[in-house]
Amino acid sequence: MCVCVCVGGWVGACVCVCAHYAAECNWSSHLPPHDTVTDERGTCPGFTPSCEHSSRKLQALSASLLENEGDVESTLNILNVLDELLSAGTDRRIHYLISKGGSEALLSVLVNTGLSFCPNYTVLLPLLHLLAKVGHRDSRIGLKAEETGAVLLTLNLLKHNAKHVKMAAACLWVIEVFSSSVSAANVIGENHGLDVIFHLIPQYTTKNLHTIKAAINAFTALLCSKANVCSVISKGYISGLLHLYEDWHSKDTQHTAIEIRHMLLRCLHKVTHNNPGRQAFISKGGLRLLYHTTQTDLLIKGLESLIEPSVQLMRKCLPKTPLPLTSDQSAYTFLLPGRAHAVPDVDMAPDNSSEESDDDDADKQQAESKDYDDDLETDVNRLCLRPDLDRPIELLPQYGHLCPELSHDFKELNLSSEPEESSPSSDEEAVLLNTFSPHSTRMDRKKGDSNNELSTSSSGSQSETETSTKENTTGAAQLETPDVLCHSSILGCRTTVRELRVEATPGLKGNEQVEEQEGGEEFPHCTMIDMLLKRHGACIPHHEPQLYRAVATQTKSIPGFSILPFPDFWGHVPPARHEPMVPRKPNIQRQKVFEDVQRFLNTADIINQVVYDLEDSSLQCLSDSLRFFSNFECGNLRKAVHIRRYEYDLILNADANCSQHTQWFYFEVSNMVADVPYRFNVINCEKSNSQFNYGMQPVLYSVREALEGRPHWTRTGTEICYFRNHFCPAQGRRKTNFYTLTFTITFKHNEDVCYVAYHYPYTYSAMKAHLNVLQKSVDPAIVFFRQQILCSTLAGNLCPVVTITACPASRAWKDMHQLRNRPCIVLTSRVHPGESNASWVMKGTLEFLCSSDLVAQCLREAFVFKIIPMLNPDGVINGTNRCDLNSKDLNRQWCKPDPILSPTIYHTKGFLYYLNSIGRTPLVFCDYHGHSRKKNVFLYGCSVKETLWQSGSAVDTLGLKEDPGYR
Repeated sequence: MCVCVCVGGWVGACVCVCAHYAAECNWSSHLPPHDTVTDERGTCPGFTPSCEHSSRKLQALSASLLENEGDVESTLNILNVLDELLSAGTDRRIHYLISKGGSEALLSVLVNTGLSFCPNYTVLLPLLHLLAKVGHRDSRIGLKAEETGAVLLTLNLLKHNAKHVKMAAACLWVIEVFSSSVSAANVIGENHGLDVIFHLIPQYTTKNLHTIKAAINAFTALLCSKANVCSVISKGYISGLLHLYEDWHSKDTQHTAIEIRHMLLRCLHKVTHNNPGRQAFISKGGLRLLYHTTQTDLLIKGLESLIEPSVQLMRKCLPKTPLPLTSDQSAYTFLLPGRAHAVPDVDMAPDNSSEESDDDDADKQQAESKDYDDDLETDVNRLCLRPDLDRPIELLPQYGHLCPELSHDFKELNLSSEPEESSPSSDEEAVLLNTFSPHSTRMDRKKGDSNNELSTSSSGSQSETETSTKENTTGAAQLETPDVLCHSSILGCRTTVRELRVEATPGLKGNEQVEEQEGGEEFPHCTMIDMLLKRHGACIPHHEPQLYRAVATQTKSIPGFSILPFPDFWGHVPPARHEPMVPRKPNIQRQKVFEDVQRFLNTADIINQVVYDLEDSSLQCLSDSLRFFSNFECGNLRKAVHIRRYEYDLILNADANCSQHTQWFYFEVSNMVADVPYRFNVINCEKSNSQFNYGMQPVLYSVREALEGRPHWTRTGTEICYFRNHFCPAQGRRKTNFYTLTFTITFKHNEDVCYVAYHYPYTYSAMKAHLNVLQKSVDPAIVFFRQQILCSTLAGNLCPVVTITACPASRAWKDMHQLRNRPCIVLTSRVHPGESNASWVMKGTLEFLCSSDLVAQCLREAFVFKIIPMLNPDGVINGTNRCDLNSKDLNRQWCKPDPILSPTIYHTKGFLYYLNSIGRTPLVFCDYHGHSRKKNVFLYGCSVKETLWQSGSAVDTLGLKEDPGYR
């Protein structure tokens, strides 16, 4: 009576049913002829060209299903037809059926059939199959099942048919679908559904694998509910799951049940989403079990699908360990003007993340988005309109002295090519060198410090300096200028000291040594430095060690640095050739996670000895451990912990006056053994990813290599990896994910002294010394080079501004007019201290503009360059990564800069306002930055919309209006 025909694979023809059924639902009129050819367009296979016909079929079938509930044969026919229709083609059919009440119809038939005195399992089995298929696409299936009472009915069917393999599997599929609703999952859990399903998961067997997979998937789906997770933990099912995994792992020697083992790992992932689950996992030996099983799996090809989730599960379950610090706050605090305390108010709310679900992917995406947005202003309200003038216009003329090319008379053009009588650069250099002569005493230097001020290039700049200094001194005392020495241990290579026959106590600070020399005696350590310079003759372009040391005496820091890092004092030259990106070793991150897990499991070889503490100078380290030091300009290393014989954990110092922004590092390491691989773990990085994962390496400077004529910063390190770790803030005051940068260095020389940094360091003192050397190198008759003071910083350091242009050919009106009508180009750099590459690009820019290159000459003759090489001197000096001493990102202060707390931004903006007010609006304004995630060179331009689009920012720019005048 029922005939089914399939012609040419056209599934729509496979729906012929018995005559009385077709007549009842009036569906036969919609059947296409068997020889019909349709253009399905990849969306609705089996449908006629008219989608409306297909829709009517599904709607008629679902309606007929309800009408024929009592008729077993008709119901089965309808279920079969629906199953055929929904099995072919795309999900569009299923979604249409759902939209027309198909889910409710199926649930209604299920409830009515299941509640009958004698349920007809002939109907229930295909009905459950179809319900599972439709339910996977219905996001509200769980709620609908609750409303119709289908949830408990299905659970009861499972209980009564636990030994009926096919029926149990069908019930489990439907329970998995219902569990998409948390409330439905709770209902099942409250009615002992977890117990029933768990007992359907047997130990290793080769039978009924279909049902076993359905049971594991259903059990995993029920764990979407926190209540169910807590129930599983309290009932000890984690231990049971681990035993099951171990049993299937050990007995599945032919690897035919890899899918089941993978499902068990997914289940363990779900149950360890909260802190109690992770603790139970560890206490039941989960870490040790997974560590050993993965070591076995690594030896067998084809088990990658098990290794990766095992590694991620071990990473997640490593217990959260507070950083070994007394406080999350930076070791450096600075009393801000108008503040009663040095450290700004911070949110000390406890971190409740241990009770929250740990969604790794969501956290990672959120962190990555934040990293990118850190470089951009994403507040659309601030970007909509051009800001109004933020100060009285009467204050703008104070910046007039920063345009010396407009007032300079160029009298020297009528003289010979001799240098000017009183070159500002020469005066400044003389002051600096007199301040720190090799044989001066401490008393002489202090007298020099009090009587000498850094001279400036124009009469107006001195008054500006005084004004700015007054502004800063009102709220905070200026930092004192320290006595500065080159670190004796830096030059403490034994062969070198033996050759020079100079005795100097390693590690002795400058003040201590000077006190020993009171009375005007010569300073032995300075003598050693002079002898080294004479013997080895450090000859670095645009670098003079004595001048650098003199400049460094004027640099003011929070801790009062009194020691110079050798690379900055001695100088360095670029490598002879381009350094390629290092190839990443396959599975290196996995290997490092294994090592960290092993470190947790096997504590016998753990030393856990603090060998360096920035806040404890009296700390003594073991004779066979590495020695660390970072208490110098631009340095950043707060603590070093000796973990294993050749492994050290390094903790970075947060930005001054806050507890965040740990990424930049620069430190000295010594007392090493040659040809031994030392592993370093920087354990409190904050960026969610890094170029260290894509070929970048830390940089290293060897003192011994430098003294042998190779003063290079070189890329170094193997087994480099950057990944999220298990550390948390010391006080638990904020939800923070820390990341580990791990790398291995094999030093070339015994007892060398080396420096390791995130990137090539560039200090404030280096910038000041470079400007002085550069000014001496130019021909004043060709290049107009003026170094002036924009303002003083919070700590009392001077922020220079440089003017570079071409001198006029003569004092004739035409030449002078051309000079004074040249458009301005304003260049700034280093608003973020950790972006030292920005300073290196700025250094190259300055050297090029002062060079004899024809392009540089053309640029000087066409433009006036106003350059502020370092917008955040205090941050650079104190080794911060992003902020100034006020704990604020200066690049976020442009809209409304505070003249006291953000003086460099305030006065830079004022200078730009001034240029605009006199009709010299800069033709180009460019701020140099670095980026921790992107490669090569890129621009954020004038178009706010384009910038946000190209950067991949999630900010909605639909309502953003911008002035297209920049085009």
